[in-house]
Amino acid sequence: MSSIKEFLTADHSRCDELFAVMEDKAMVSLGDAKAACEEFKDATERHFQMEERVMFKEFEEKTGMTEGPTSMMRHEHTQMRNLTKQMCEAIDDNNSDRFFGLTETLMILLQQHNMKEEQMLYPLAQQHLNAESDEVVEMMQSMTVQ
Repeated sequence: MSSIKEFLTADHSRCDELFAVMEDKAMVSLGDAKAACEEFKDATERHFQMEERVMFKEFEEKTGMTEGPTSMMRHEHTQMRNLTKQMCEAIDDNNSDRFFGLTETLMILLQQHNMKEEQMLYPLAQQHLNAESDEVVEMMQSMTVQ
């Protein structure tokens, strides 16, 4: 079984690949990027929910830290959800300037966010949840988006 850090880091990579596919398609034709934008949005939402509903919850219960790093990550998730929604709307409006402006903003936010999680939060979560690591990963894998 993979660790919490390995599992979520691999999912970051998967979401990053979907983002790159979306951008590549948008450079050819904004309309061609619609399905890719929805796929990226869905994959990212699933990732956020795996963290929020499983890993963050388990981490907070174990450590009692509810106003620390998980609170900041939730706030950033909300920002990224809004940007992703606006990106898909820009495609619907056929507004490539807005779309590429939003992708640039989102890419910067994603890179900073993922780095904080991968270098700080995931190792901290793994340390505190090591005994339950397999169970936490299994819960995240089997989770459906709400």
